[in-house]
Amino acid sequence: MDSINPSTPFERVLIMGNGGSGKTWLARRIGEQLHHPIIHLDDIHWEPGRYGIARDRTLRDEMVTAAANDDRWIMEGVYGQLVNLVLNRATALIWIDLPEEACIANVKERGIQGGETQTQFDGLVTWVAGYRTRRNNWNSFEAHARLFSAFPLPKFLLSSRDAVTEFADRLFMDIGAADK
Repeated sequence: MDSINPSTPFERVLIMGNGGSGKTWLARRIGEQLHHPIIHLDDIHWEPGRYGIARDRTLRDEMVTAAANDDRWIMEGVYGQLVNLVLNRATALIWIDLPEEACIANVKERGIQGGETQTQFDGLVTWVAGYRTRRNNWNSFEAHARLFSAFPLPKFLLSSRDAVTEFADRLFMDIGAADK
């Protein structure tokens, strides 16, 4: 991977990809380096403390739009519909497109989270496995590819764990060099 252009505006970074692709990990790394707040779309999409219960759509959309109005942020999630709501505010887009096998392994490694049941966890694994085969669904490879293709500003496609790690490392090196 080439150096990241230090003039790339990383004020508002959107990270999208399949469940288990490493979006949260990368958002944390970038957020720590840039000192930007991190917005997890899972925290907005689901009712607090009620895993599997979606928040009211109108409220959810208002919350995402309000969060995107801030000057600086790192926002991450699988929800293509929510990404689409705020894409016009993003200054950079990152799509983590790992093979489903890697995403499934990551989900299994982190285990059950947020009060989900074993049945819900099994459903999540099945859902992650269907990323490339879902059609007419905002949370799919197809939708993410459309969003990525149409984004006119700096964008980065990361297709392996190594590429994700290397991107984070390069970003830190290049930003650090630009600050000197």
